[in-house]
Amino acid sequence: MNRIGFIASSVLVLLVLLSSMLFVVDQRQFGVVYALGQIKEVITEPGLNFKLPPPFQNVSYIDKRLLTLDSTDPEPMLTAEKQRVVIDWYVRWRVSGPTEYIRNVGLDERAGAVQLSRVVRNAFQEEINKRTVKDLLSLKREQLMADVKKEVQQAVTGAKPWGMDIVDVRITRVDYVESITESVYRRMEAERKRVANELRSTGAAEGEKIRADADRQREITVANAYRDAQKIKGEGDAEAARVYNEAFGRDPQFAQFYRSLEAYKSSFNKKSDVMVIDPSSEFFKAMRGPSGAAAPAAAPARR
Repeated sequence: MNRIGFIASSVLVLLVLLSSMLFVVDQRQFGVVYALGQIKEVITEPGLNFKLPPPFQNVSYIDKRLLTLDSTDPEPMLTAEKQRVVIDWYVRWRVSGPTEYIRNVGLDERAGAVQLSRVVRNAFQEEINKRTVKDLLSLKREQLMADVKKEVQQAVTGAKPWGMDIVDVRITRVDYVESITESVYRRMEAERKRVANELRSTGAAEGEKIRADADRQREITVANAYRDAQKIKGEGDAEAARVYNEAFGRDPQFAQFYRSLEAYKSSFNKKSDVMVIDPSSEFFKAMRGPSGAAAPAAAPARR
C-alpha cells in the first residue's frame, strides 16, 4: 500500500510539474518567457510551448491585435487665433515588438495606452496651435490628422523604440468650450427668433392684404349680384304690371273687384285682429254688391 501511495503521489507531482512547464500561446497574443526577471524568449506563433517550472521561468501575454485608444481629457486647446476648442480623437495602434514594448513601456496594454495618450495629446496641441478653427472644420482637417500621426510615429520609434505601430489617428469632434458654445447658441437663437419674427410680420401683412382683397372682391360680387337681382326684379315687376294691366284693361270692373278681394285678404289674415271701420266707406264697396253701387245714381231721380 505504501508503494502504491508513493507511486500515486509521484505521478501527481510529475503531472503538476509538467503542467507548470507547458503553456499555450493564443493566436491573438505574444508569449513572453522570463528567466529570473529577464526576457528569455518571445513566442509569436500560436501553439503549445515548454518552459522551466517556476520560479526559474515565468510567462506573460501581450495582445497583438489592433487596439483603440480614445481621448479622455476634456482640457481645451488653443488655436492660432487664440480660440479655445475641445477635440475628441482616437488612435488605432498595435504592439509590434514585444521586447522593446516591455523594456520601454510596460508589461500590459494599459501602460502603453497611458503613455501613448500623453504623446498624442501633445502632438494635437502642437498642430492645433498652428491652425485656425476654420482649418479644423475644413478639408485641412485630414492634413492635421496626418501630421499628428507622423509626429506620434516618430515619438514611438525614436532613440528608445516603444515596440508599437500607429495605424491611424482620427478626430471625431471639434467644438468650442462650453462657455463659448453657450454664447454662440444664444446668438444663433436670437438670430433665428429675429428671422422668425420678420417672417411672421411679413406673413401677417400679406395675410391682411389678402383678406382685404378678398373682402373687396366679396363686396363687389355682392353689389353686382344685388344690382342684377334688382334689375331682374324690376323687369319682373314691370312685366307683371304689364300683364295685369293688359288683363284688367279688358274688364275694369273685374279688376277693381279683384283688387278689393286682395285688400280684404291682406287686412283680415288673422282671426285675432280687431278693426274699427265705417261700413259705408269706399273700402267695403265690393262687399255691398250691385245695390250699394246703384244707390248713389238713383238719388237725383227722387229730387
